[in-house]
Amino acid sequence: MKCDYGLSSIPKRLCLVCGDIASGYHYGVASCEACKAFFKRTIQGNIDYSCPARNECEITKRRRKSCQSCRFIKCLKVGMMKEGVRLDRVRGGRQKYKRRFDEVGVTYRNSQCCQPSKKSVGGVVDRNQIVSHLLLVEPDKIFAMADPTTPESDVKVLTTLCDLADRELVVLISWAKHIPGFSTLSLGDQMGILQSAWMEVLILGVVFRSLPYDEGLVYADDLIMEREQCRMVGLLDLYCTLLQLITKYRKLQLDKEEFVTLKAMALANSDSMNIENVEAIQKLQDILHEALQEYEKNRHLEDPHRSGKLLMTLPLLRQTANKAVQCFRRIMAEGRVTMHKLFLEMLEAKV
Repeated sequence: MKCDYGLSSIPKRLCLVCGDIASGYHYGVASCEACKAFFKRTIQGNIDYSCPARNECEITKRRRKSCQSCRFIKCLKVGMMKEGVRLDRVRGGRQKYKRRFDEVGVTYRNSQCCQPSKKSVGGVVDRNQIVSHLLLVEPDKIFAMADPTTPESDVKVLTTLCDLADRELVVLISWAKHIPGFSTLSLGDQMGILQSAWMEVLILGVVFRSLPYDEGLVYADDLIMEREQCRMVGLLDLYCTLLQLITKYRKLQLDKEEFVTLKAMALANSDSMNIENVEAIQKLQDILHEALQEYEKNRHLEDPHRSGKLLMTLPLLRQTANKAVQCFRRIMAEGRVTMHKLFLEMLEAKV
Protein backbone atom coordinates (compact mmCIF):
# COMPACT_ATOMS: atom_id res chain seq x y z
CA MET A 1 0.00 0.00 0.00
CA LYS A 2 1.16 3.51 -0.76
CA CYS A 3 -0.09 6.87 0.36
CA ASP A 4 0.60 10.28 -1.14
CA TYR A 5 -1.48 12.52 1.10
CA GLY A 6 1.11 15.28 1.25
CA LEU A 7 3.37 13.36 3.61
CA SER A 8 6.44 15.07 2.14
CA SER A 9 5.06 18.44 3.22
CA ILE A 10 4.61 17.36 6.84
CA PRO A 11 7.44 18.53 9.12
CA LYS A 12 9.92 15.76 9.89
CA ARG A 13 9.23 13.92 13.12
CA LEU A 14 11.96 12.93 15.52
CA CYS A 15 12.43 9.50 17.02
CA LEU A 16 10.95 9.60 20.51
CA VAL A 17 13.62 7.19 21.72
CA CYS A 18 16.90 8.72 20.52
CA GLY A 19 16.00 11.97 18.75
CA ASP A 20 17.17 10.87 15.29
CA ILE A 21 14.92 11.53 12.26
CA ALA A 22 11.92 9.19 12.46
CA SER A 23 11.39 6.97 9.44
CA GLY A 24 7.76 6.36 10.31
CA TYR A 25 5.37 5.23 12.98
CA HIS A 26 6.68 1.92 14.35
CA TYR A 27 5.08 -0.17 17.12
CA GLY A 28 2.89 2.74 18.16
CA VAL A 29 5.30 5.70 18.17
CA ALA A 30 7.38 7.79 15.78
CA SER A 31 10.82 6.21 15.69
CA CYS A 32 13.90 5.80 13.52
CA GLU A 33 14.88 2.61 11.70
CA ALA A 34 17.62 1.86 14.23
CA CYS A 35 15.34 2.00 17.28
CA LYS A 36 12.60 0.16 15.39
CA ALA A 37 15.03 -2.68 14.60
CA PHE A 38 16.44 -2.67 18.15
CA PHE A 39 12.98 -2.96 19.71
CA LYS A 40 11.93 -5.72 17.30
CA ARG A 41 15.16 -7.64 17.89
CA THR A 42 14.77 -7.37 21.65
CA ILE A 43 11.18 -8.62 21.68
CA GLN A 44 11.69 -11.40 19.17
CA GLY A 45 14.84 -12.60 20.93
CA ASN A 46 13.28 -12.26 24.38
CA ILE A 47 16.50 -10.53 25.44
CA ASP A 48 17.13 -9.34 28.99
CA TYR A 49 19.54 -6.42 29.42
CA SER A 50 21.22 -5.03 32.50
CA CYS A 51 22.41 -1.49 32.98
CA PRO A 52 26.03 -1.13 34.20
CA ALA A 53 25.03 2.07 35.98
CA ARG A 54 21.70 3.00 37.64
CA ASN A 55 19.21 2.72 34.76
CA GLU A 56 19.52 6.44 34.14
CA CYS A 57 21.69 6.48 31.00
CA GLU A 58 20.96 9.23 28.49
CA ILE A 59 19.71 7.86 25.16
CA THR A 60 20.54 10.06 22.17
CA LYS A 61 21.41 9.44 18.54
CA ARG A 62 25.09 9.24 19.42
CA ARG A 63 24.72 7.36 22.70
CA ARG A 64 21.86 4.98 21.87
CA LYS A 65 24.25 2.00 21.61
CA SER A 66 25.94 2.72 24.92
CA CYS A 67 23.30 1.05 27.10
CA GLN A 68 20.82 -1.43 25.66
CA SER A 69 18.94 -1.72 28.94
CA CYS A 70 18.16 1.99 29.20
CA ARG A 71 17.41 2.13 25.49
CA PHE A 72 14.81 -0.64 25.81
CA ILE A 73 13.33 0.97 28.92
CA LYS A 74 12.96 4.22 27.00
CA CYS A 75 11.31 2.38 24.08
CA LEU A 76 8.64 1.15 26.50
CA LYS A 77 8.41 4.49 28.28
CA VAL A 78 7.61 6.44 25.11
CA GLY A 79 4.89 3.94 24.20
CA MET A 80 6.35 1.25 21.92
CA MET A 81 3.98 -1.71 22.09
CA LYS A 82 5.21 -5.27 22.38
CA GLU A 83 1.95 -6.43 20.80
CA GLY A 84 2.98 -4.84 17.52
CA VAL A 85 5.93 -7.19 17.03
CA ARG A 86 5.22 -10.41 15.15
CA LEU A 87 6.09 -13.13 17.59
CA ASP A 88 5.98 -15.98 15.10
CA ARG A 89 8.38 -14.63 12.48
CA VAL A 90 12.04 -14.28 13.36
CA ARG A 91 15.16 -14.47 11.23
CA GLY A 92 15.75 -18.05 10.17
CA GLY A 93 12.09 -18.95 10.65
CA ARG A 94 12.54 -20.11 14.24
CA GLN A 95 10.06 -19.24 16.96
CA LYS A 96 12.22 -18.15 19.86
CA TYR A 97 9.52 -17.65 22.45
CA LYS A 98 5.94 -18.51 23.18
CA ARG A 99 2.88 -16.40 22.68
CA ARG A 100 0.78 -15.26 25.58
CA PHE A 101 -1.91 -17.89 25.05
CA ASP A 102 0.70 -20.67 24.88
CA GLU A 103 1.93 -19.63 28.31
CA VAL A 104 -1.43 -20.44 29.87
CA GLY A 105 -1.55 -23.87 28.33
CA VAL A 106 -3.48 -23.22 25.15
CA THR A 107 -1.86 -25.03 22.22
CA TYR A 108 -4.49 -24.19 19.70
CA ARG A 109 -3.09 -24.19 16.17
CA ASN A 110 -4.54 -22.73 13.01
CA SER A 111 -4.87 -26.13 11.40
CA GLN A 112 -6.89 -27.35 14.38
CA CYS A 113 -9.01 -24.23 14.37
CA CYS A 114 -9.91 -24.78 10.75
CA GLN A 115 -11.00 -28.33 11.48
CA PRO A 116 -12.79 -28.33 14.85
CA SER A 117 -12.91 -31.64 16.63
CA LYS A 118 -16.15 -33.56 16.49
CA LYS A 119 -15.45 -35.22 19.86
CA SER A 120 -16.98 -33.88 23.02
CA VAL A 121 -18.81 -34.82 26.17
CA GLY A 122 -22.32 -36.08 25.57
CA GLY A 123 -21.87 -36.19 21.81
CA VAL A 124 -22.16 -32.39 21.45
CA VAL A 125 -19.61 -30.66 19.21
CA ASP A 126 -17.58 -28.40 21.50
CA ARG A 127 -16.58 -25.26 19.65
CA ASN A 128 -16.35 -23.13 22.78
CA GLN A 129 -12.62 -23.83 22.56
CA ILE A 130 -12.53 -21.18 19.84
CA VAL A 131 -14.34 -18.65 22.04
CA SER A 132 -11.89 -19.36 24.88
CA HIS A 133 -9.00 -18.90 22.46
CA LEU A 134 -10.39 -15.53 21.31
CA LEU A 135 -10.68 -14.40 24.94
CA LEU A 136 -7.04 -15.26 25.57
CA VAL A 137 -5.70 -13.38 22.56
CA GLU A 138 -7.81 -10.27 23.19
CA PRO A 139 -5.35 -7.33 23.33
CA ASP A 140 -4.76 -5.28 26.45
CA LYS A 141 -6.25 -1.80 26.80
CA ILE A 142 -4.75 1.08 24.85
CA PHE A 143 -4.87 4.58 26.29
CA ALA A 144 -5.35 7.78 24.28
CA MET A 145 -2.57 9.65 26.13
CA ALA A 146 -3.47 13.14 24.92
CA ASP A 147 -0.54 15.58 25.00
CA PRO A 148 -0.96 17.49 28.30
CA THR A 149 1.15 20.39 26.99
CA THR A 150 -1.21 21.14 24.07
CA PRO A 151 -4.07 23.61 24.73
CA GLU A 152 -7.56 22.14 24.60
CA SER A 153 -9.17 22.50 21.17
CA ASP A 154 -11.07 20.52 18.57
CA VAL A 155 -7.78 19.93 16.72
CA LYS A 156 -6.25 18.42 19.87
CA VAL A 157 -9.20 16.05 20.30
CA LEU A 158 -9.15 14.96 16.66
CA THR A 159 -5.38 14.55 16.70
CA THR A 160 -5.66 12.37 19.80
CA LEU A 161 -8.37 10.26 18.14
CA CYS A 162 -6.32 9.77 14.98
CA ASP A 163 -3.22 8.91 16.96
CA LEU A 164 -5.21 6.41 19.05
CA ALA A 165 -6.67 4.79 15.93
CA ASP A 166 -3.20 4.45 14.41
CA ARG A 167 -1.86 2.68 17.50
CA GLU A 168 -4.94 0.47 17.66
CA LEU A 169 -4.30 -0.56 14.05
CA VAL A 170 -0.84 -1.81 14.99
CA VAL A 171 -2.35 -4.01 17.69
CA LEU A 172 -5.27 -5.06 15.45
CA ILE A 173 -2.95 -6.40 12.77
CA SER A 174 -1.08 -8.44 15.36
CA TRP A 175 -4.36 -9.67 16.89
CA ALA A 176 -5.70 -10.77 13.50
CA LYS A 177 -2.81 -13.23 13.13
CA HIS A 178 -4.20 -15.14 16.11
CA ILE A 179 -7.72 -15.54 14.67
CA PRO A 180 -8.23 -19.26 13.90
CA GLY A 181 -7.45 -19.83 10.23
CA PHE A 182 -6.41 -16.25 9.42
CA SER A 183 -2.68 -16.95 9.13
CA THR A 184 -3.33 -19.80 6.70
CA LEU A 185 -4.73 -17.33 4.16
CA SER A 186 -2.51 -15.84 1.49
CA LEU A 187 -0.86 -12.55 2.35
CA GLY A 188 -3.01 -10.85 -0.29
CA ASP A 189 -6.22 -12.14 1.27
CA GLN A 190 -5.04 -11.20 4.75
CA MET A 191 -4.41 -7.64 3.58
CA GLY A 192 -7.71 -7.55 1.71
CA ILE A 193 -9.64 -8.55 4.83
CA LEU A 194 -7.80 -6.09 7.05
CA GLN A 195 -8.25 -3.21 4.61
CA SER A 196 -11.96 -3.98 4.34
CA ALA A 197 -12.90 -4.62 7.97
CA TRP A 198 -10.45 -2.70 10.18
CA MET A 199 -12.84 0.11 11.04
CA GLU A 200 -15.62 -2.34 11.94
CA VAL A 201 -13.30 -4.00 14.44
CA LEU A 202 -12.28 -0.65 15.96
CA ILE A 203 -15.89 0.56 16.14
CA LEU A 204 -17.03 -2.63 17.87
CA GLY A 205 -14.36 -2.02 20.49
CA VAL A 206 -15.65 1.51 21.12
CA VAL A 207 -19.21 0.19 21.37
CA PHE A 208 -18.36 -2.56 23.86
CA ARG A 209 -16.38 -0.20 26.10
CA SER A 210 -19.29 2.27 26.01
CA LEU A 211 -22.01 -0.16 27.13
CA PRO A 212 -21.83 0.75 30.85
CA TYR A 213 -22.21 4.49 30.08
CA ASP A 214 -25.50 6.26 29.47
CA GLU A 215 -24.36 8.50 26.62
CA GLY A 216 -20.57 8.70 26.56
CA LEU A 217 -18.43 7.11 23.85
CA VAL A 218 -15.41 5.37 25.37
CA TYR A 219 -12.72 5.62 22.72
CA ALA A 220 -10.28 4.77 25.53
CA ASP A 221 -10.47 4.75 29.31
CA ASP A 222 -8.85 8.19 29.30
CA LEU A 223 -10.90 9.55 26.38
CA ILE A 224 -14.67 9.50 26.94
CA MET A 225 -16.62 11.84 24.68
CA GLU A 226 -20.21 12.91 25.31
CA ARG A 227 -22.68 14.41 22.84
CA GLU A 228 -21.70 18.05 23.22
CA GLN A 229 -17.99 17.39 22.81
CA CYS A 230 -18.69 15.27 19.72
CA ARG A 231 -20.76 18.12 18.29
CA MET A 232 -17.99 20.65 18.94
CA VAL A 233 -15.39 18.60 17.03
CA GLY A 234 -17.74 17.78 14.13
CA LEU A 235 -18.49 14.15 14.98
CA LEU A 236 -22.13 14.45 16.03
CA ASP A 237 -23.46 12.29 13.15
CA LEU A 238 -21.02 9.54 14.04
CA TYR A 239 -21.98 9.86 17.70
CA CYS A 240 -25.69 9.36 16.89
CA THR A 241 -25.00 6.33 14.70
CA LEU A 242 -22.76 4.78 17.34
CA LEU A 243 -25.46 5.34 19.93
CA GLN A 244 -27.91 3.25 17.86
CA LEU A 245 -25.44 0.36 17.82
CA ILE A 246 -24.73 0.71 21.53
CA THR A 247 -28.47 0.64 22.27
CA LYS A 248 -28.87 -2.62 20.34
CA TYR A 249 -26.04 -4.36 22.17
CA ARG A 250 -27.13 -2.95 25.52
CA LYS A 251 -30.60 -4.46 25.07
CA LEU A 252 -28.97 -7.78 24.24
CA GLN A 253 -26.67 -7.44 27.26
CA LEU A 254 -23.67 -8.35 25.13
CA ASP A 255 -21.06 -10.26 27.15
CA LYS A 256 -17.32 -10.41 26.55
CA GLU A 257 -17.40 -13.88 24.98
CA GLU A 258 -19.91 -12.66 22.41
CA PHE A 259 -17.92 -9.47 21.86
CA VAL A 260 -14.63 -11.22 21.02
CA THR A 261 -16.44 -13.66 18.73
CA LEU A 262 -18.32 -10.90 16.92
CA LYS A 263 -15.03 -9.02 16.52
CA ALA A 264 -13.50 -11.99 14.74
CA MET A 265 -16.66 -12.40 12.66
CA ALA A 266 -16.57 -8.74 11.66
CA LEU A 267 -13.02 -9.26 10.45
CA ALA A 268 -13.94 -12.39 8.49
CA ASN A 269 -17.11 -10.81 7.11
CA SER A 270 -15.13 -8.87 4.54
CA ASP A 271 -16.75 -7.11 1.58
CA SER A 272 -13.42 -6.89 -0.26
CA MET A 273 -13.66 -7.48 -4.01
CA ASN A 274 -10.03 -8.65 -4.17
CA ILE A 275 -10.25 -11.95 -2.30
CA GLU A 276 -8.44 -14.78 -4.08
CA ASN A 277 -9.55 -17.79 -2.02
CA VAL A 278 -13.24 -17.18 -1.39
CA GLU A 279 -13.74 -20.75 -0.18
CA ALA A 280 -11.14 -20.31 2.61
CA ILE A 281 -12.82 -17.08 3.76
CA GLN A 282 -16.21 -18.83 3.78
CA LYS A 283 -14.74 -21.66 5.83
CA LEU A 284 -13.38 -19.14 8.33
CA GLN A 285 -16.79 -17.48 8.58
CA ASP A 286 -18.50 -20.85 9.09
CA ILE A 287 -16.12 -21.83 11.90
CA LEU A 288 -16.76 -18.58 13.78
CA HIS A 289 -20.52 -18.77 13.16
CA GLU A 290 -20.66 -22.30 14.50
CA ALA A 291 -18.60 -21.29 17.54
CA LEU A 292 -21.05 -18.47 18.31
CA GLN A 293 -24.05 -20.78 17.91
CA GLU A 294 -22.50 -23.39 20.20
CA TYR A 295 -21.69 -20.77 22.82
CA GLU A 296 -25.25 -19.39 22.76
CA LYS A 297 -26.74 -22.87 22.98
CA ASN A 298 -24.76 -23.56 26.13
CA ARG A 299 -24.98 -20.14 27.81
CA HIS A 300 -28.29 -18.58 26.72
CA LEU A 301 -30.79 -21.42 26.72
CA GLU A 302 -33.67 -19.00 27.28
CA ASP A 303 -33.24 -17.42 23.83
CA PRO A 304 -32.73 -19.95 21.01
CA HIS A 305 -32.58 -17.10 18.46
CA ARG A 306 -29.86 -15.09 20.20
CA SER A 307 -27.05 -15.86 17.75
CA GLY A 308 -29.28 -14.72 14.89
CA LYS A 309 -30.05 -11.47 16.71
CA LEU A 310 -26.34 -10.81 17.16
CA LEU A 311 -25.62 -11.52 13.51
CA MET A 312 -28.37 -9.08 12.53
CA THR A 313 -26.33 -6.27 14.12
CA LEU A 314 -23.44 -6.69 11.67
CA PRO A 315 -25.04 -4.64 8.86
CA LEU A 316 -25.46 -1.67 11.23
CA LEU A 317 -21.87 -2.16 12.39
CA ARG A 318 -20.67 -1.92 8.79
CA GLN A 319 -22.86 1.14 8.17
CA THR A 320 -21.40 2.80 11.29
CA ALA A 321 -17.86 1.93 10.23
CA ASN A 322 -18.43 3.43 6.79
CA LYS A 323 -19.70 6.63 8.41
CA ALA A 324 -16.60 6.72 10.62
CA VAL A 325 -14.34 6.35 7.58
CA GLN A 326 -16.18 9.22 5.88
CA CYS A 327 -15.69 11.39 8.97
CA PHE A 328 -11.96 10.74 9.15
CA ARG A 329 -11.55 11.23 5.41
CA ARG A 330 -13.23 14.61 5.78
CA ILE A 331 -10.83 15.46 8.63
CA MET A 332 -7.95 14.39 6.43
CA ALA A 333 -9.16 16.57 3.55
CA GLU A 334 -9.40 19.60 5.85
CA GLY A 335 -5.68 19.26 6.53
CA ARG A 336 -5.80 20.56 10.09
CA VAL A 337 -4.80 17.27 11.70
CA THR A 338 -1.60 15.32 11.06
CA MET A 339 -2.36 11.65 10.52
CA HIS A 340 0.18 8.89 10.72
CA LYS A 341 1.12 6.75 7.76
CA LEU A 342 -0.62 3.48 8.68
CA PHE A 343 -3.92 5.22 9.43
CA LEU A 344 -3.72 7.16 6.15
CA GLU A 345 -2.99 4.01 4.20
CA MET A 346 -5.97 2.17 5.69
CA LEU A 347 -8.25 5.13 4.98
CA GLU A 348 -7.00 5.15 1.40
CA ALA A 349 -7.73 1.43 1.07
CA LYS A 350 -11.40 2.06 1.97
CA VAL A 351 -11.96 4.27 -1.10
